[in-house]
Amino acid sequence: MKDVPPALRQGGEVRVLLGPRTVAATAGFGGTISLAPGEHVSELYHPYSDKYLYLVSGHVVIRVDGTEIDMGPDEAMMLRRGERHRIENRGEQSAFFVFHVSPLAPSPEVGHVETEPLPRPDAPPPIVGAAG
Repeated sequence: MKDVPPALRQGGEVRVLLGPRTVAATAGFGGTISLAPGEHVSELYHPYSDKYLYLVSGHVVIRVDGTEIDMGPDEAMMLRRGERHRIENRGEQSAFFVFHVSPLAPSPEVGHVETEPLPRPDAPPPIVGAAG
């Protein structure tokens, strides 16, 4: 995991560990999300994919289509394609997720739609697609 640099654009640290670029995946991609206290992943949605989240440690609030849901360690959630979601760490400890997104969008550029300003808009997004 330490070999994959984190993407910081959307907030927190997002690492795509298993995907088209890293293991030639053709059906989806997965990785980890780390959020320090006070950090968030900005709101977005996936028009072509479902997202599966498993919270390993920490406590977060996930806003799904405007409804806030508390999530603690050893809990999982599925976000259906099209559901707007934002993840916030309002706690005092770091939060660590494992995630999977499937199926793949037709191209990485249309894989997700950002719906609020990004914490680090100049940083590169997570790299999902095949090497060129």
